[in-house]
Amino acid sequence: MPLSDKLSPSRGSSGALPARFRRPRLLVVGCGDVGLRAVQALLGTSAQPRLTVRALTSSPGRVAELRARRITPLLGDLDRPATLTRLAGLATHVLHLAPPPGTAGATHDPRSAALLRALRRSACAAPGVVYASTSGVYGDAQGAWIDETRPTAPRTDRARRRVAAESLVRRYGLDSGARSSVVRIPGIYAPDREGGTPRARLLRGTPVLCRADDVYTNHIHADDLARALLSALWRGAPQRIYHASDDTELLMGDYFDQAADLYGLPRPPRIGRAEALQSLPAMQLSFMSESRRLRNTRLHKELRVKLRYPTTAQGLATEARPAAATES
Repeated sequence: MPLSDKLSPSRGSSGALPARFRRPRLLVVGCGDVGLRAVQALLGTSAQPRLTVRALTSSPGRVAELRARRITPLLGDLDRPATLTRLAGLATHVLHLAPPPGTAGATHDPRSAALLRALRRSACAAPGVVYASTSGVYGDAQGAWIDETRPTAPRTDRARRRVAAESLVRRYGLDSGARSSVVRIPGIYAPDREGGTPRARLLRGTPVLCRADDVYTNHIHADDLARALLSALWRGAPQRIYHASDDTELLMGDYFDQAADLYGLPRPPRIGRAEALQSLPAMQLSFMSESRRLRNTRLHKELRVKLRYPTTAQGLATEARPAAATES
């Protein structure tokens, strides 16, 4: 069955509606790289897709780009709630990919709050929402395998803002009766994504932790993530949480060693945690201070996602093969 059919409203509920409202309507909020991949996967190559896709953007400069991709742009700014009034009633489904603002010391998400208030203003049925969160909400699990039932324990304000956003989205679903799902995402990579592979870091010679101090890391290819988010739109259970993570089980240093071997580059130097604390930036250290392994059983069994790139080795190899030919 086509993806657009999965998103279609039932025949009984749409018979009396004008044609433009019988067609399922998706609103993408935060339509960057992953959002564009999701839309491409959804619309495919059909000249006349059976659904309407709109994207909220605060940048007039993106209007032409979005239209070229068969997306109707809507000018609005999550940081200016008054610009969001047109969103009420426009969509049957919402893909919320916008991050909270990076305000120092803040632990809430005014952007999600503003969006959900705007969606509630409609007299129509509330749209279903899928929110893209982060696996950072778990904090440090000390390398343990964890599933979606593990309580959150964020260690940074960045992760606390995500926990706050998740709470808003799930409360929206409970209050409105709409399906709202949360997808927790680890590191996103893809050879055709800006900064989407370890190549630049390897070329800089940035060190990684020695094995005794190393942490487990989790990844998902951007194309697989886009498909997981779409699956959550029509298969996600109400107020359900999902891990969008591949099947790889790797320590962070081993991940960079793997990439270096694929690219034919030197492996990164290994240092102890004490030396890392003195030489690496705070953001990088934050990722090297949390260790967890994400179970993705719900992704496979409930969302029925078949990963195109089950391991990072398979995903990274799509860049390594042509690169190796060029460098030889």
